[in-house]
Amino acid sequence: MPDSDARRLRSRRYAAFVGCCLIWGSTFLAIRVGNQTVPPLWAATLRLVLAAPLLALIVALRGDRWPRGAAFQGAILFGVFNFGVNLAFLYWGESVVPSGIAAVLFATTPLTTSLIAAGLRVERLVMRKLAAAVVALAGVATIFAGEMRLDVPFEGLFAVFVAATAASLASVLLKRAPKQPSVFSTNAIGCAIGAVLCLAGSVALGEDRSLPASFAGWWPVIYLTVAGSLGAYLLYTWLLANWSATNTSYVGVAVPVIAVILGATLLGETRATETYLGAGIVVASVVAALREGGAAH
Repeated sequence: MPDSDARRLRSRRYAAFVGCCLIWGSTFLAIRVGNQTVPPLWAATLRLVLAAPLLALIVALRGDRWPRGAAFQGAILFGVFNFGVNLAFLYWGESVVPSGIAAVLFATTPLTTSLIAAGLRVERLVMRKLAAAVVALAGVATIFAGEMRLDVPFEGLFAVFVAATAASLASVLLKRAPKQPSVFSTNAIGCAIGAVLCLAGSVALGEDRSLPASFAGWWPVIYLTVAGSLGAYLLYTWLLANWSATNTSYVGVAVPVIAVILGATLLGETRATETYLGAGIVVASVVAALREGGAAH
């Protein structure tokens, strides 16, 4: 690849990375706010029900192709784990876990992604990235130590951790599959599958599935549909196709810093002093992990 093309691709990678971080940093807050008026799994279902046809319409207008064969299977698995398991557990977990803490738990994704990718022989286990992930976890542990004093329920924390692990697995499975013909078609399939799974979960939990009756109920759903499902997830899927799964997963490490600040500022979520120390450690680990030490994968 010519140097100019390599520089352009590198710039696009970092731009997409920053975009994902900014959007997802705010979506944790939106989920937490939405859970105050709409039952969690029903809210996730509504978001995905809106996103799937919108993405399918974009596919039609762009003339993009739909995945077939092994690529289609990869898109299905991505939908099951990223939009089904991940969103179901995340939404339910955020009904009791502050948005900043939920985002902090997602900082475990680089470590789990590295281990899963190595276990499935998708990528080599690069020691520099693994070391950076361990340092990031030290930052998470520092934050967690401070937040444990604030009475956060264990079952909610566990649910969010399951969501984060499912997101890691989804990324690796999509990376292992043949390259997708379009990020729009991949996410349209994923959202449709996720909607079915979240709806099944909502029914199983006996949630009230009436439509929101006010702007306060609708705006988080609409924002998460547009900014989350049609924004950040598309950027993230593009990153997976044009970068390594481990590098891409570091979005999950940078997001907590933004989410913690937004949660404290807009929702008044109490943050311990250790939270800000841990956030600094997390940022440093991201910089170290994303440093180009050779050919970018």
